[in-house]
Formats: sequence, C-alpha cells, structure tokens
Amino acid sequence: MKSYVAGVAAAFALFTSSCTKLEPELGGQETIGVVKDGATPAAPTISSVYGQLNQLVSQENWFALNEHSTDEILGPTRGTDWDDFGTWRRLHLHTWGPDHNQINNVWNGLNGALFQSTLAAELLTGQAQAEGKFLRSYFRFLMIDAFGQMQVRPATAPASAIPSVVPRSEAIDLIITELESAVAGLPAFTGTNRHVATKEAAWALLAKLYLNKAVYKAPATAPAGPYTFAAADMNKVIQYCNSVAANTNLAVETNYWDNFVWTNNSASSENIFVRRNTDGINMVWATCMGGHYNQAPSGWNGFTTLSDFYDSFEDADVRKSATLPGFTDQVGTKAGFNVGQARGPQGQRIGNPLVDLKDRSGNPLVFTRNVSIFFNGEASGIRTNKFPLDPSSINDGGWGSTNDFVFLRLSDVRLMKAEAILRGGTDAETPLAIVNSIRSRRNATALTAAPTLTVLLAERGRELYLEGWRRNDMIRYGVFNKPVQERAAESDPTKVIFPIPAIALSSNPNLKQNPGY
Repeated sequence: MKSYVAGVAAAFALFTSSCTKLEPELGGQETIGVVKDGATPAAPTISSVYGQLNQLVSQENWFALNEHSTDEILGPTRGTDWDDFGTWRRLHLHTWGPDHNQINNVWNGLNGALFQSTLAAELLTGQAQAEGKFLRSYFRFLMIDAFGQMQVRPATAPASAIPSVVPRSEAIDLIITELESAVAGLPAFTGTNRHVATKEAAWALLAKLYLNKAVYKAPATAPAGPYTFAAADMNKVIQYCNSVAANTNLAVETNYWDNFVWTNNSASSENIFVRRNTDGINMVWATCMGGHYNQAPSGWNGFTTLSDFYDSFEDADVRKSATLPGFTDQVGTKAGFNVGQARGPQGQRIGNPLVDLKDRSGNPLVFTRNVSIFFNGEASGIRTNKFPLDPSSINDGGWGSTNDFVFLRLSDVRLMKAEAILRGGTDAETPLAIVNSIRSRRNATALTAAPTLTVLLAERGRELYLEGWRRNDMIRYGVFNKPVQERAAESDPTKVIFPIPAIALSSNPNLKQNPGY
C-alpha cells in the first residue's frame, strides 16, 4: 500500500506503511509531496481526490477494521498460513493497541486523503469544489468514526504549521455544516454518475451523520454510550432519506446480486455512490480472500463468516446463497455464502465440466461450519462471495474484475429511515412497511410485527454484510463490545474507538491518546 505525506510530514500522514497481503497493488493514487514554507499549494485534480477512495477497496486496513472486529467475518489461522503476526486475531478479539499495523495504515491513509481533499475543498471552484467538500466530509466521517478525533489545517497554511485537532463531538457539526453547504453545487443522480458525488450521495451521507450524531456526541469518557438519540436528529435522517428516495432513477433492486456482480456499474438500480473499477482497482480480493486454492479463480484460503451470522438468514433468502445463471454453472460456487462440498470446473478452466473439488491432500474439499480463531484445517469455515467475478476473466487468473465497490446504496438509506422512526422520528411510513419492502425482494418471509431495534440490526447485517458498515452499526446499537462467536469475553468499552498511533502522538502535540490506550 502507498502512503501519503501531507504538509508536516510526520503530522498529517505519517510513516510509509506496509502490510501482509496477497492481492495486487491498487493503483490510481497519487503520492503527495511536502509543501514547503512560502510555497503555494497546488490544487489537485478532482479525479486524484477520488483516487483516495482506492485505499478503502481492499481486504485489509479500513475494510478489515470494520468487518473483522464484528460478528460477520474472521481470519482463522490455518497451520502456518494466515498467522500474519496475529493481525487478524487481534482485530476479532479486540486486543489491538497503538502498534497495530492495520490501524496505523488506516490512520496514515485517511490523513493523506484529508490533506488532498482539503486542497480540493478550499482551492478548487465550482462543481469540483463541491465534490471536494463531499469527499472531505466523507473522509472526515471515516476518521472520527474510527479514531474519535481529526486533524485540521487550512490548505494555505505553511508547512511548519501543526494541525489543530477537533474532537468528534465538535467535528460532527463541522462535517454536517460543510456537507449541507455543498449540496447545491452537486449534480443530481442520474444512474450513470454513481461514481461521483451527487446530491443523493450527499443526502445519504448526511443521513448517516445525523443517525450517528448521538454516538459522536457521547463523552470521551463514555464512548460506548448509552447514547441519547434526539428526535430532531432522527427527523433530519428521515428528511434526507426521503430526498434520496424521491429520485426516480433509484429503486431497491429486485435482483439483490445485480448490486455486486461484475456488471453492477450498469445493472444496479440502487447503488448511489461507488468506487468505479478503474485506475487499477481490482475486486478479486472480495472473492479470493476466502476462496480455496483449488477453486476457480484460485483463492487464498483465508477468511470466513461465522456460523452464528450465517444462521441469522432464512434458507430461502437470496442474500444467504444464490445460484447465479451464467456464473454458478461455470464457476461452481454460489453468490453469498458457500458451505459443504466445493465444486468447480475441472482443471480450474472455465468451460470444463464441474466436478467435486479436493483439498491439497486429495480429500474431498468440504467447507465446514466450524472454524476457530486459532487452529484450523484448510477446509474450515463458511466462505464468502459478495462480489462475484466475471467468469470470462477467471481463466486469466481472475485479475480482470470489473465490479464497482459500493459505499452507499438505497436499501441502506431505507433501513436508516426505519431506524430513525424507531428512535423517535416521525413519518407516515412505518418501519414494518419499509423492512418488508426490502425483504420481499430478497425472498425472505415478511415480518408480521413492527421490528424492534434488535430485529432491525439483524436485518441491516443480512442486507449490508461485507460492505464495511457492521462495526458502525454495532456501536450505534450498543452491542459492539458484547461477546460474539470466537470472542467469549466482553471487550472494554473503550474499544469502540481505535488508538492513535504512537508516532502520530510524538509528531503532533495537539493529539491526545484515546482513553483505554
């Protein structure tokens, strides 16, 4: 992964990061040089600022922090494979500290993104500036969500200026104000511009911000709550969700998997904001991180979901597992989760007959429900396949994926509205009607009673798994620290916020370590 140096090299984006990974390098990110005192900073191209999103599209770092720390996914050690100095275990067990490599990488990457998006938000003009403000708001949101504070320095400040630090209790108001001011300069969503900031993307993000406002306003000494959700904030969530839904170019997708397959850039009717699969992005990691070596494409035999999470789905729910025409009949795997006897094309060549696969010892390759955070065989664990790859690319190693990565989509917006109503907001539509309108499209049984918050959290998990929202959701619902499968003990409440890397503390005296670290 690349790292970024912004202004004071050790203050905004720190040391060069490194990490153990198996997927190819992500391209499309520009290294940012130090701005010397007295020099006028150069405004970036808006495309280069969008390139900062690339760091989020990976099996590690930002994605890992928001998924491996939850009940959705874990990285089991398989003999000597996937130990990686315990980086995956520490995330699932909530035993990370300021020295954790992936936490350091996320800190560096987001600070680099904030530097470049600040240049865009303050030095560009017109629509490009509005897009820069959207992107800065998005990166600031990710920063305060993860670290509880953000560094701020104007684009024209001298390089010797140490960034000020804003706690998230204040930062949330700054982010909302800037994003609301940017909406007027953004284009409307048309269905073909989902890879750039639009009014609908800004409204969806504003709904996220207001929905999480109570979390970010919590005292630094009690970051895990309990939280007080103001009715006025929930009504703002509803307002912005309704604004998004009013666009007739958006509709909850009748075919769930059209949101994620290799043609999702055109097939999806509900993806609002995505990272377009250009500039060297490769979504193969989303399949190969859990796929076995002998499958097509050849996977890395890493991550699995947990059987408790898998069992939260009805068997008929297409989100759990689905046979995709033109995919499953060629590749052998289903979209969603795969358990039991693995199948694939003979010789791992698309077009060959599908056969029952064997493991590296010649035994039947049967993915099991059971998995351990510590000791596993090569077939342990239920495997995931959220972004099915184009079968035509797999004979070339599977490195030609065309899937866009999804950040914001309409089903998320609709479920946010349902949650806001349950938390005290007012609207003529009911949470029951909202949830059932989604479940009916997923072949899930309609609910017969109004959902509780517990039921709604489970529905968000089923709808949005492996899209990077689970940690955020579990924190807001007050269950992030609760025991989950393969983590028997409740973690300390301070774990809802990650630590500030030690080198950052030594570089910026305005930064203070978060409680518990």
